[in-house]
Amino acid sequence: MTTITLDTPGGPIDALVDIPTGAGPWPGVVIVHDAIGYQPDKEAVSERVAAAGYLAITPNLYARGGRARCITKVMRAALTRQGPAIEDILAAREYLTGRDDCTGSVGIAGFCMGGQFALILSPKGFGAAAPFYGTPLPKNLEDTLRGACPIVASFGAKDPLGRGAPAKLNKAVAAEQIAADVKVYPDAGHSFANQLPAQGLMRVTGFGYNEAVAEDAWERVFAFFQTHLRN
Repeated sequence: MTTITLDTPGGPIDALVDIPTGAGPWPGVVIVHDAIGYQPDKEAVSERVAAAGYLAITPNLYARGGRARCITKVMRAALTRQGPAIEDILAAREYLTGRDDCTGSVGIAGFCMGGQFALILSPKGFGAAAPFYGTPLPKNLEDTLRGACPIVASFGAKDPLGRGAPAKLNKAVAAEQIAADVKVYPDAGHSFANQLPAQGLMRVTGFGYNEAVAEDAWERVFAFFQTHLRN
């Protein structure tokens, strides 16, 4: 695992890169962090993806300027579907496809805000998208997903931000005839796959890590990636 300087249209940013063990080439996965940012569990997520046999890159979308300013810009990009954050994610994909040890097939996985970006960019040349609780869902969802790659999405039924989201996503992927696996976990809330600080308080508010659910969700994601990124 290493931190690199990633060249993007908006200037250089830092990004975390993890390489599988053994002989490549491998498919790649761009990991998009949640709204909290380049959080402490980024390395654990990156290691998990690399251990499953995928080149992993996590661009730091908050690399430019003050944190509050970065959050505002990145959130605006999620709403408007344009801006430096979009360019950063696409630059991360180009970094992977430009490596000799990449097969050229690249997926995208994202958490919370990152899940929104995974959905927004699913029609933009990725082989598969894995949004984890990517809520609130992008507006004009069917238009957003037109021409999208296959999608494997995971939601928590106790997520206060995700009420109605799984049904809306199922309707949109059916309307657009997109291959999809959308699952709702009854005992999970928001951020169930992220080991963030203050877990006790987070669970009270409908957030919080759930190891059993996270393991099941990742198992589904990697089975989906096996089909759509490797085969």
